[in-house]
Amino acid sequence: MASQSIIIIIISLSLIIISSSMAETQSSVPAAAAAVPVKETAAVHIVYTDRPVDEDLEIFHMRTLSSVLGSEEAAQGALLYTYKHAACGFSAKLTPKQVEELSKRPGVLQVIESRTMQLHDAPANV
Repeated sequence: MASQSIIIIIISLSLIIISSSMAETQSSVPAAAAAVPVKETAAVHIVYTDRPVDEDLEIFHMRTLSSVLGSEEAAQGALLYTYKHAACGFSAKLTPKQVEELSKRPGVLQVIESRTMQLHDAPANV
């Protein structure tokens, strides 16, 4: 019985030492490091736009995307495809914040995340 009490005391002291050292480690982290924002991941989005009257479609799309991404180089890196025929728009890799900003731009009708859909086939022996 005395040996069980000694074991319980040793375990309790170990837990106290471990938790106090963890508290010291956590409190030594600078507040600025704790506030570092998590990098947003970019996903492919389809951006539907008005068809410009007096401007080349690709130039309009590049200018619209550059206004959000900050430079033409960044826009060229994000732009994946320009839609010219059945729809007017482009696809690009965008973060959620960029999607929000782009949605507010003049001439942008809708921004939706690109998704791949699976067709459901009926069994061949029906």
